[in-house]
Amino acid sequence: EWIGRSQQAKPTSRERSWKKRAKLSSTLDRRLGITSMVLTFFSILLALFHFVGPMPTDLGIHQGQLSSCESPAHCARLEWERNDPVESLRELAEVIQQTPRSEIIEQRADYLHATASSQIFGFVDDLELYADSERSVLQARSVSRLGESDLGVNEQRLRSLEAALSNQE
Repeated sequence: EWIGRSQQAKPTSRERSWKKRAKLSSTLDRRLGITSMVLTFFSILLALFHFVGPMPTDLGIHQGQLSSCESPAHCARLEWERNDPVESLRELAEVIQQTPRSEIIEQRADYLHATASSQIFGFVDDLELYADSERSVLQARSVSRLGESDLGVNEQRLRSLEAALSNQE
């Protein structure tokens, strides 16, 4: 038998509360699903396309020195007094070889060029070491290929290498 709308029983407050919760839960599930899909997409994109950037054109030894840093926001340069800078360079080459996500690109007796990639986004930084035997100094430079700021990563990299040298003295 048909019951008119006016004669139907009104939902209780408990039933209305359950309906609101179910609707809210459904909306949240949809939003979380979309968020999850977007994050997955960007994770795959980042995995496929590491942010490498062009190799700096000022790498190498210029007039007996590594290049200066154009901006301290994405570059760091230090010099360490060493009795035998060539031996110190050799020791740091071993440290760099053991460092995750680091690769030695070029190595000579007095010069080393390596790259280091960040763990999450794969940003590539260039690291240079030059054994200046005339001045008994080991020069070090680390520069980011992309971005306006490295958030202190390059300086921290050089400080870590400096600490490795101190441990080997």
